[in-house]
Amino acid sequence: MDLVTTPVSDRRQRVSVVVAGFGQNFILTTVTTFILVYLIEYAHISVAGMAVVTGILTATKIFDAVSDPVMGSIIDRTHTRWGKMRPFILFAAAPVALLTTLLFAVPDIAETGKLVFFGVVFFLWGIAYTACDVPYWGLIGSAFPDPAVRTGVISQVRAYGGISLGIATLGMPWLAQLLSGGTTTATGWSLAIGITAFVGMGLYLLAFLNTRERPRADDGEHLPIRVLFATLAKNTPLLLVLAGSVLGFGRYVVQAGGAVFVVLAYGDEKQFTLIGAAIIGGLVLASFGTPLLMRWLSSKALMMSSTVIAAVLYLVMYVVGFSTIWAVLVFIFLTGLTLGVFGVVQTTMIADAVDDVERRTGVRNDGISFSTLTFVAKIMNALAVLVFGIFVVMAGYQAGVTVTPRMQQIVWSAITLVPAISCLVSVVPFAFYRLSRADD
Repeated sequence: MDLVTTPVSDRRQRVSVVVAGFGQNFILTTVTTFILVYLIEYAHISVAGMAVVTGILTATKIFDAVSDPVMGSIIDRTHTRWGKMRPFILFAAAPVALLTTLLFAVPDIAETGKLVFFGVVFFLWGIAYTACDVPYWGLIGSAFPDPAVRTGVISQVRAYGGISLGIATLGMPWLAQLLSGGTTTATGWSLAIGITAFVGMGLYLLAFLNTRERPRADDGEHLPIRVLFATLAKNTPLLLVLAGSVLGFGRYVVQAGGAVFVVLAYGDEKQFTLIGAAIIGGLVLASFGTPLLMRWLSSKALMMSSTVIAAVLYLVMYVVGFSTIWAVLVFIFLTGLTLGVFGVVQTTMIADAVDDVERRTGVRNDGISFSTLTFVAKIMNALAVLVFGIFVVMAGYQAGVTVTPRMQQIVWSAITLVPAISCLVSVVPFAFYRLSRADD
C-alpha cells in the first residue's frame, strides 16, 4: 500500500489530534446540549411534537449506532496512500458542518413540516457524524501504539473535549443572543451554530493533515467482513466494556436534559451555564488526573469504584433536591469527576482490548473495534434522550405552560434517580473484564 511516509513528530501528532477532538467535540456537545431547548423554545414544538421528536432522536441514534460497526468494517477494508482512516476524516468535515447548521435552522412552517425537516436533517447528520467520528478514534489507536502515550493522548482528548463542552455550554446562549441583536431568536441560534460548526470542523481537519497511521502486516490484505466481525466477537473484554457502558447510559441524562430542567426549575436557560461549568470543571479535572490514578489502580478497579461513587452521588443529590442551586452545583461537579474518569478509562479499556485480541488472533481491526466506542456513545445518548423525553412528556412540559412543582419533581427524578440506578447496574459487566495478560 502506498502510504504517505513523510515523518510527523510525536508532539505534532498529539497536539493535532487533541485540537481536532476539541473541534469535533464542540459540535457534538452543542447539538446534544441545546437541540431540545432550541426545538421547544425557538422552533416552538408542542408536547405532542416533542413525543415525535423523542422518537426521531432515539430511532436515528439507534440506527447510527448500528451503522458504526458497518462504518468500521468499511474503514478496515479501505486502502489508500493516506491510510485507511485519514481519508474519511478529510471528506466528512464539510457535510458535518453544513448539516449541523441546518439542525438549528428549522423553517417557520406547520409543525408537521418542521418535524419532517428535522427528522431528515438529523438522520443525515447522524450518518455524516459517524463517518467523521469512527475513523478519528481508530486513528488514535493506530497513530499512538505505545499504551502509556496513548492513554495520555486519550486523557487530553477527553479533557479538552470537556473544555469544548464548557465553552459551548457557557458561550453558545450568549453568542446566539449577540447574533440576535438583543433578545435571543431562532435566527440568532442558526447563525451561532453555523459559525461554530465550520470553525469546529476546520480544527478537526488537523487530524488529517498532521498525523500518520502506523503500517501493519495486514495492510495489503483485504480482510473479509466475516473475519473482522469474528475477531470482534472473540474480544470478550471489549464486549464487556460495551455492555457496562450501555447499562450506564444514565450518566448522559444530565447533558441531554439539563438545559431543559434549568429552564423549568429556574426560568432561564442561561442558568445552565452554572450547571455546565460545574460538570465540566469536574470532567476536565478528572480527565487530566486519571492517568495518574491509573498508576495505582487498574483500569477495571478504577472504573468500578468511580461508577459506584457516581451512583451514590446521584442518590444523595435526589434527596437534597434542587431548591438551592449551589447545592446542585456541588453534586454536579462531583458527578463530573466520575464522568471524566469514565471517559478516559472506558476508551483505554477498549484500546487495551484491541491490542489484546491482536496478540491472540493476529488481526488488528482498528476501524470496527473503535467503532464500538462511538456505537456505545450513541446508544447511551439515545437511551438518555429517550428516557428524559419520556419524563418531559409525562410532566406535560412545553414552552408557555405554567410550571408546577409536580413537573419539576418528575424531571428532577429523570436527572438524578435514573443515573443512579443506571450506574449501579453497569458495574456488573465491568466486574468480569479481564485481559489475556494478568494486568488488571
